[in-house]
Amino acid sequence: MCQCRSSLPELKGVVIVLGAGDTAFDCATSALRCGAKRVYVCFRRGFTNIRAVPEEMELAKEEQCEFLPFLSPREVIMKNGHVAGLQFCRTEQTEEGDWVEDEEQIVRLKADYIISAFGSMLNETEAMTPVKLSRWGTPEVNTGTMQTSEPWVFAGGDVAGLANTTVESVNDGKQASWHIHRYIQLPLFYSAIDQVDISIEVCGIKFPNPFGLASAPPTTSTAMIRRAFEQGWGFALTKTFGLDKDLVTNVSPRIVRGTTSGPLYGPGLGSFLNIELISEKTAAYWCQSVAELKKDFPNNVVISSIMCGYNKEDWTELAKMAEESGADALELNLSCPHGMGERGMGLACGQDPVLVRNICRWVREAISIPFFAKLTPNVTNIVDIAKAAHEGADGVTATNTVSGLMGLKADGAPWPSVGLEKRTTYGGISNAIRPIALRAVSAIARAIPGFPILATGGIDSAESGLQFLHAGASLLQGLKALLYLKSLELKDWDGQSPPTVSHQKGKPVPRLESLSLPSFGPYLQEKTEQVQALIDEEMCINCGKCYMTCNDSGYQAITFDPETHLPSVTDSCTGCTLCLSVCPIIDCIKMVKRKTAYKPNRGVPISPVC
Repeated sequence: MCQCRSSLPELKGVVIVLGAGDTAFDCATSALRCGAKRVYVCFRRGFTNIRAVPEEMELAKEEQCEFLPFLSPREVIMKNGHVAGLQFCRTEQTEEGDWVEDEEQIVRLKADYIISAFGSMLNETEAMTPVKLSRWGTPEVNTGTMQTSEPWVFAGGDVAGLANTTVESVNDGKQASWHIHRYIQLPLFYSAIDQVDISIEVCGIKFPNPFGLASAPPTTSTAMIRRAFEQGWGFALTKTFGLDKDLVTNVSPRIVRGTTSGPLYGPGLGSFLNIELISEKTAAYWCQSVAELKKDFPNNVVISSIMCGYNKEDWTELAKMAEESGADALELNLSCPHGMGERGMGLACGQDPVLVRNICRWVREAISIPFFAKLTPNVTNIVDIAKAAHEGADGVTATNTVSGLMGLKADGAPWPSVGLEKRTTYGGISNAIRPIALRAVSAIARAIPGFPILATGGIDSAESGLQFLHAGASLLQGLKALLYLKSLELKDWDGQSPPTVSHQKGKPVPRLESLSLPSFGPYLQEKTEQVQALIDEEMCINCGKCYMTCNDSGYQAITFDPETHLPSVTDSCTGCTLCLSVCPIIDCIKMVKRKTAYKPNRGVPISPVC
């Protein structure tokens, strides 16, 4: 001991330490070093409930500390004004998992010193009135909500006697904060902003608010749209669907992080590129889904996004099916920049004003509800396309993604690359296209005053949404994947990948001679192998981004273990690559060949009728 510090206390005889955490074992071993002859570590539960890390327990064993489980302290035995011992009663666990004391089983131990190493306890229990307390003197808490007997009082950590570690105490606080937030929500809590009516009427349809989800991965299924409405979104567009004869099967990988600006890895992603096609589900599934959504959410607006080739009969049939399902409006996807154009759909129609004009006229003749034509930015003058749509459509959506090639790896391989031949195609770039979308919206608004515009393309914040409203937009579609990514920040992450072997080895430097151009090919002419995600548990930092993104913007194929906090990929993975795109750790997620054949989920059996 250095001279600037007080000397260690001198102990003798028998010491009883109460508790089973790291502090208790520290006290036990320290007591031996301070001169105690014998040390008992007594705790209420069994060995499987010990809170301390194994290293602390093993050290106490090596120093000959004695462990006495299933003992609850009842009374300190005094003799001549000094501690002489401690009386315990036995504890037992019921079939329901609760711990109870058996007053008939009494144990007495002699002791010269008693050290309490339990967690923090309430000293002034009267201050907790009228909260009900357990027999241990801690608040009775609902472990799901952290709510006490008084609904406005929440408790956790040591004060509630629930947490074993600091991490668990922090989690109690996180869990309680969410339920406190829910508790004070409307109608229990009001502020001036809650009185503002932000509903808007467009084309005779009343929208609860101008914020909606675009036809994209976040609206892949009914459940995802349902969850969006529950969270307050005013409207949503279905994933684009077509007739059964135009059903597609997606390739994988197909959604990748952008390289247009900002960091390549981590939470600050600047853009995405995708080569995803329209919905793999049938028109019957989406018609049924729209009917269910309108029944459960009558005040929210559901817009069916549909696509056909340049064929009047097809557009008439599909538009009528969508209208009969109860959709509030339709969106004609005339702008998908990849894959569908090879079938004479999407971009193949949307780049020609004559085709756009005729399709809008066909649909106008077939249905009575409003519809919007979704325009492509991949044209010389988008105003010409908007004017053509104006001859039949009630409005337009501006704009879809911009066609591009995201990048090439050091060995010349494209990314995304599909199959053993590593083929690729030009895909749709999103988010980074905000300046292009703003120009399109403002140009259309100036050229066709009063023509409703649903804006989409780079809307990733309230500030960017306001820009589009100033530019002439009536409603806002978007936020897409980045909305979910920004809701979870890594505050303590230093930006470095963990020091695993695969990272320390580095990557091979390719030889640049004999490299060829990327292998481009027709998107749907031949079948390619499918891949799925594989997560390296050793490299995972438990940030939850992959789970959150897959759940909100993908295919709900990742589960999150509540105990280990490790994500795992199920066989329902479609290989979309969203999880890899948002993972902040290099090579933590890899795309590997599927072990089983990929079977698209069509929703309901293929049927020509709704």
